Amino acid sequence: MKRFAITALLLCFVSFTLSAQTNNAEAIKKAKSEIEATFGFYPTIFEIIPDYQVPGMWAYFNAANGPQNAIPPKYRELINLAVAAQIPCDYCIYFHTEAAKGYGATEDEVKEAIVSASATRAFSMIIQGNGVDLEEFKKEFQKMMAYMTEQAKKK
Repeated sequence: MKRFAITALLLCFVSFTLSAQTNNAEAIKKAKSEIEATFGFYPTIFEIIPDYQVPGMWAYFNAANGPQNAIPPKYRELINLAVAAQIPCDYCIYFHTEAAKGYGATEDEVKEAIVSASATRAFSMIIQGNGVDLEEFKKEFQKMMAYMTEQAKKK
């Protein structure tokens, strides 16, 4: 009886694995086709990903960059550029700079995204390095925002 259960379990596992491979082969083919249709060819960034991971990575790429997103593409690319500059990653800097420009960002907006990110990093380093208490920081920040909001209303 025990041997039968193990054999049945093994057969189920093999059947499931073969079924998943068939479905995965179809998903891989579909993802590759969509990638080629989107970019006009199959870029290296997807070529270097193991085939079985391509459908998931393509879905992730689409979710992160799709038209359903709340952040407009130009601003999303400026944010991505700011992050890329902080990593730093030459590939990402190039990609997101050109993508931001492609979506209408000006040279000044590109430069500002990088400078703004550097300021965030610099002040983060200063406040973290000096061990400022987070709860005190939050209280102080709320006080600053209340004051600046009142000042903006006067203008």
